[in-house]
Amino acid sequence: MPFDGCSVLSLESRRAKEIETLILRHGGVPFVAPSVKERAIEDNTVAFRFVEQLEAGDFDLIVCMTGVGLAFLRDVVITQMPVERLSAALRNATIVSRGPKPVPLLRLLGVAPDVVIPEPNTWREIVQAIAIRPERRIAVQEYGRPNLEMNAALEALGASVSQIALYRWELPDDLGPLQQAAHLLVRDAFDVVIFTSSIQLDHLLQVARDLDIERGVMAALHGRAVLASVGPVMTDSLAAKGLPADIIPQTPKMGALVKAAADGWTSVYHRKKKQ
Repeated sequence: MPFDGCSVLSLESRRAKEIETLILRHGGVPFVAPSVKERAIEDNTVAFRFVEQLEAGDFDLIVCMTGVGLAFLRDVVITQMPVERLSAALRNATIVSRGPKPVPLLRLLGVAPDVVIPEPNTWREIVQAIAIRPERRIAVQEYGRPNLEMNAALEALGASVSQIALYRWELPDDLGPLQQAAHLLVRDAFDVVIFTSSIQLDHLLQVARDLDIERGVMAALHGRAVLASVGPVMTDSLAAKGLPADIIPQTPKMGALVKAAADGWTSVYHRKKKQ
């Protein structure tokens, strides 16, 4: 089988079981260390105020960054108002979906997206899509942290941008697996490291720093470990740390990433060993 029994580290959280199954299916030995917890913002007035702003016509366009964020919005709103009110409010604006993931939640709300951003679904494709449209009062339903580059690019188009923060990324409650992964990296215990989100790298290095082994973890990632990146945003995050991605799938999806890593790791691994 392609992985041929090699050790594969993943820092996936929400889909941890799924990526573990994929790695096993391709013949790898997975070590999955969840690195992120999604926490709803405690101030629920953000969600209620957003609905009121939509009803008042304050926004021409909404950028839906994640299905998770829409689910948080729905779950908060229905504690104090009928879900139909949220649905009607959303229909007051043009809806831009960052790729396909927000679409099922929108459909559950009875809302059809006007624009679905094509792969690789980065903020650059979002800005390109909005640049040719007339709407300039924009609300961005954020993911776990603000995308300052995208907001600045939208403002450069003459848009006013309001950030709607419904949840945040935090370290998981149980740091044990992530700490163990950091220690194992220092001991060169992994042949392949798979990254599906830039926050995974940030949290890995944060934990390593707290353990006083960040230098060792960085050395391992610079060393013989094969680094597989899900797509352009993750690849840019690795590059910003001086870590070139060795394997990038043609399509930015988890299944494609694991398959690409399984098919391509051997040649990369032997090349890096010779360096």
